[in-house]
Amino acid sequence: MTLPEIRRLTTRLTRPPTNLIDHVLHWSYWRRRRQFQARISHYKRRGHTPPETAHTSEQRPLQY
Repeated sequence: MTLPEIRRLTTRLTRPPTNLIDHVLHWSYWRRRRQFQARISHYKRRGHTPPETAHTSEQRPLQY
């Protein structure tokens, strides 16, 4: 086993389980906020006016 595998196993065995739904929702909200901030920074760095600067919950999801 590698050191990262051992660390992950140790962490998984010693930490109390997280509430999966709360964790996923929190992570999703955090990710969308960061995507929005990155988009705004991208436009500002290049000297352009950002498109809609509405709140993240009002933003359409990015298309991949």
